[in-house]
Amino acid sequence: MFFFATLRLCELNFVTLNLCNFQTKKETLSLKIQHIIPEIKAVFYGNSELQIDNVSIDSRSLQNNSGTLFFALSGANNDAHQYIEDLISKGVQNFVVNHIPNNLEGKANFLVVENTLKALQDFASFYRKSFHFPIIGITGSNGKTIVKEWLNFLLSPDYNIIRSPKSYNSQIGVPLSVISINEKHNLGIFEAGISTTNEMEKLEKIIQPTIGILTNIGSAHDEGFQNLEEKITEKLRLFKNSEILIYQKNKIVDKVLATIPPLGVRGLFSWSFSDENANVFITKKSTLDKTQLSIKYEAISFDVIIPFQDKASVENAINCLMTLLYLGYLPEVIRERIQLLYSVEMRLKVKNGNNNTAIIDDSYSSDYQSLKIALDFLEQQKQYKKKTIILSDIIQSGLPTDELYTKVSELVTSNKIDRIIVIGEEISTYSESFKNIITYKNTQNFIADFKNLTFENETILIKGARIFQFEEITSLLEEKTHETVLEINLNAISHNLNFFKSKLKPETKLMVMVKAFGYGSGGFEIAKLLEYHKVDYLGVAFADEGISLKSAGITLPIMVLNPENTSFPAIIEHNLEPEIYSIKGLRAFLKIAEQKNLQHFKKMIWKN
Repeated sequence: MFFFATLRLCELNFVTLNLCNFQTKKETLSLKIQHIIPEIKAVFYGNSELQIDNVSIDSRSLQNNSGTLFFALSGANNDAHQYIEDLISKGVQNFVVNHIPNNLEGKANFLVVENTLKALQDFASFYRKSFHFPIIGITGSNGKTIVKEWLNFLLSPDYNIIRSPKSYNSQIGVPLSVISINEKHNLGIFEAGISTTNEMEKLEKIIQPTIGILTNIGSAHDEGFQNLEEKITEKLRLFKNSEILIYQKNKIVDKVLATIPPLGVRGLFSWSFSDENANVFITKKSTLDKTQLSIKYEAISFDVIIPFQDKASVENAINCLMTLLYLGYLPEVIRERIQLLYSVEMRLKVKNGNNNTAIIDDSYSSDYQSLKIALDFLEQQKQYKKKTIILSDIIQSGLPTDELYTKVSELVTSNKIDRIIVIGEEISTYSESFKNIITYKNTQNFIADFKNLTFENETILIKGARIFQFEEITSLLEEKTHETVLEINLNAISHNLNFFKSKLKPETKLMVMVKAFGYGSGGFEIAKLLEYHKVDYLGVAFADEGISLKSAGITLPIMVLNPENTSFPAIIEHNLEPEIYSIKGLRAFLKIAEQKNLQHFKKMIWKN
């Protein structure tokens, strides 16, 4: 008899990480296995001369290949070692493992370590040491991702930037982000998040920031620390070897700074609204929907306009402004760029489209690393078998143009995309590298030709750099309904699921409720996500809900909690499992099962 932990996840609201594999670049570092073995303290079995050209932790990614080094991460409720045999059958040859699974010795190359997560972190730290350009490290309770994205926008005219994709700031996300560096980059921006003590030191060794930014310190993860001072102390460990720390001057942070070793050679670069002893003193006033800041820095005084009024956005913008000041930007350049800041979309969004289409909206981002994440998300969330991408020129890849679009073509091919629509003069010149491609020089040309295009029964990924204004394309494709909108955060569901799984014993089976069609939130989308995360069972209220999920392609076992006697034939036909809670219901079901000679149903019922 199985024990089930039953969860209702769709009403909660947390943020999580959607992790996928990233690629290192052959031209930046000799990555033969023999060079990796000593860095991660591995015992090796196999051919150490093989070349590694990408790293993965996700067995489901279609981007895994013969050049992949797969780190088999193990947790309390999930062990990636169980997927190794399947990965070998798909061509993956190189694995970092805690142990070699039974019957797989000699069938692949194995680097055996004590802890695969530590090995991933050690590998990233080793890789980071090959690059010697400024790295901005960002931590705090709130604002990390916003500051990172805004700095990327503000500095991209002058630097070739590598940054953390989305909110990749965890013990796993940080090493995956750093492994994306290549030799064409000349500035890095990485965020680091922690939830308790003794975590930041590991991230510092991986990021090795030269410039530090401490954002707002709030109540997030308070339960992991004894008090606020301990939390700040732990976060400041990210900057122990940085040349500068940018922060909002206040008594608590200054108190903590006084108790830890001094930072680097340049020290602290503080700002304040109230303390004129800060390096930069700022006054502010609201005007319409904007905020005017008056900046006083040494002998310089100037004003800037921020297109926001809320406290969080103003503080985040000031941290960006401080970074520009430290890097030597002139007031007129700062003024011009700061006023162009924009709201940042924090996650990929799944929307209903016209003509039975599903839209994955990533219309404000188009760089190589985020494209890889979006393609994995597309595979995870595809509601229709046919897959289409609408893609702009790729910005900030760090690669020569020819190599970049060769890699983009390989990504599209490996992810089995049926149709690609490219918009932009640069990407259009590489149309011969893609199959089933339609090209447009700009977004206006696409919109003008929209009436001649057909979109139906397909999942569409919309991914464009901000300057292409792909939100206009999203608006064209999105299903038009009334103005009341319910948004479901699939990342939040993933986070909640993983959190609850971490509290269960490995042998405990997990059933997740998607009854009432996900409470109106889209039962299939949620069920698809749960299937992707390998839950054991889904629970629905009535047979028609389970039938709908099975008809849409869900393969997980589905239990019907309130089966009506008249629904038993349909339950059997669609391989659903009824919860029998009365003698009358049991007899009715056994009668039908006996008529259909279904012995396994009888055994299941009596066993439970």
